[in-house]
Amino acid sequence: MTVLVAPAPRIRPRDGSRSSPIAVAHVRLMILTLLFAAAFAVIVGRLALLAVFAEPQRAPSVNAMLVPLRGDLVDRNGAPLARTIDAWSIGVRPDRVIGDKAALAQMLAATLPGKSAGEYAKLLNSGAKFTYLQRRAVPELVAAVHALGEPGIEFAREPQRLYPQATLAAHALGFVDFNGKGVSGMEHILDRQLTDPAQRGQPVALSIDLRAQAALDSELGAAMASFQAQGAAGVILDVATGEVVAMTSLPTFNPNNVKGANPEHFRNNVTQSVYELGSTFKPLTMAFAIETGIAPSMSKRYDATEPLQVGGFRIRDDHAQKRWLNIPETLIHSSNIATARIADELGKERMEAMFRGLGFDTKAPIELGGVAGPLWPKYWARTTVMTTAYGHGIAVTPLHLASAYAAMINGGVWRPATLRKIEPGKAPAGRRVISEATSARMRQLMRLIVTHGTGSKADAPGYRVGGKTGTAEVPGRGGYQRNKNVSTFAAAFPMDAPRYVVLVMLDSPIGNAQSAGQSTAGWTAAPVVNRVVMRTGAMLGVVPDERRDVDVSDLTPLLWKAEAKGKPAAAAALGAGVDE
Repeated sequence: MTVLVAPAPRIRPRDGSRSSPIAVAHVRLMILTLLFAAAFAVIVGRLALLAVFAEPQRAPSVNAMLVPLRGDLVDRNGAPLARTIDAWSIGVRPDRVIGDKAALAQMLAATLPGKSAGEYAKLLNSGAKFTYLQRRAVPELVAAVHALGEPGIEFAREPQRLYPQATLAAHALGFVDFNGKGVSGMEHILDRQLTDPAQRGQPVALSIDLRAQAALDSELGAAMASFQAQGAAGVILDVATGEVVAMTSLPTFNPNNVKGANPEHFRNNVTQSVYELGSTFKPLTMAFAIETGIAPSMSKRYDATEPLQVGGFRIRDDHAQKRWLNIPETLIHSSNIATARIADELGKERMEAMFRGLGFDTKAPIELGGVAGPLWPKYWARTTVMTTAYGHGIAVTPLHLASAYAAMINGGVWRPATLRKIEPGKAPAGRRVISEATSARMRQLMRLIVTHGTGSKADAPGYRVGGKTGTAEVPGRGGYQRNKNVSTFAAAFPMDAPRYVVLVMLDSPIGNAQSAGQSTAGWTAAPVVNRVVMRTGAMLGVVPDERRDVDVSDLTPLLWKAEAKGKPAAAAALGAGVDE
């Protein structure tokens, strides 16, 4: 079939002349040139604007490539606690495997023993686009898998959080998840700062001293094993700043391998567990009796000749002196009866105010999450006032008690505990809870408890240790369990110019030959404080000096018989089941 096409009509100029093809081409070229010129002008103008007003991007981009994806954590002296390193991930793309999948499954089972050959075969035949075989793989394992020569197996670098000190300060540090996000501890609290590109290049210094932490971990762990305790807690606190120099909770975990850890071990007994801490409360009660004028003289005596009956409640002393006791003797012999009488004189309002001033009615203010609240009495009956005075009927964390002791002996100022390093002169102002005069008197009494009382085994030559034992029965169904106790020694050194509080607690220790069969704090916790002070004192800047001591010359004449001559009362009470 023939198709006829009409020719296109020619457009002629109005003047009748013909248009030259060269002229048309020239016009088109001019238009195209103008378009290119306009585009070029826009580009140049945009570049000029960027040059004048935009921020330079090259330098930050380069810097971001040079710093880790997560900032380091270091101790107060710059020693590494947590850092980010390059690791490897090993993955497989089953649809790209070119070798025999059954044979590859056998080789993977031999190289990566986490799964059986059957499991690997199922994975390789699953049709999945990509599956991880190993995350955070060490270089040796990467090399072994690479040697299999399978193109379908892929390798990629990925950041890994490393804790060079393993379990040391694990509860303070916490850990991160697989995505590098802080889950607990200071890793969680500082997550934003540690991942901020503008800040992550600068290590964050914590208050922890790695050397002191190692000593506390070592001694507390040895004691827990020796006395078969269910748990333990320990803390070293700077009395002038509230800085936590060391914090130990046992049992512990390794933040490098949280997947294999017992979830129960993540609990921080220093901040997340509350205990009735027994007679360690007695010096606090005595401090407020002195402060309020209830105990105007150290020679004031209280009747401890027989158990104290209050309604249906009976208060007794486990190694009763059966005589009237003055203020120093009440603490030296750890008398529940005399302390209860003092608390009765203080009364409900003053006792409540004392505990609230020390922060016992609220959670301990430290950066860590999950801090436990205290068990505060619902009703302050007369018996409640008496028993809380010696640490029964109220439960707090060991950190609560450590902060209270710091306030008691540092001149009377309570400060919150912190895990951040505080620069000199930048400590918080705190709040005054007792006068400097009362604090000075308590330093004398605390030293006297160690030199003449139940805390003798905590004494470290040259370090002038002062402290108080506390042995409290563990509450359970139907009342207190007489065969289980919480043994605590709260101490400070050097008592003539206090620098540090050292607190050690053992949960349900069992007496052994080392403790002459005793499970009380004077035999279990106090010796741990002795060894910790001996190991850490000099490195923390306290020079031992056996020529110096606290002047207690105005108190020793008040002591009865053997203790007045310097013989430790605890030694006289050997095997007597001392209530501490």
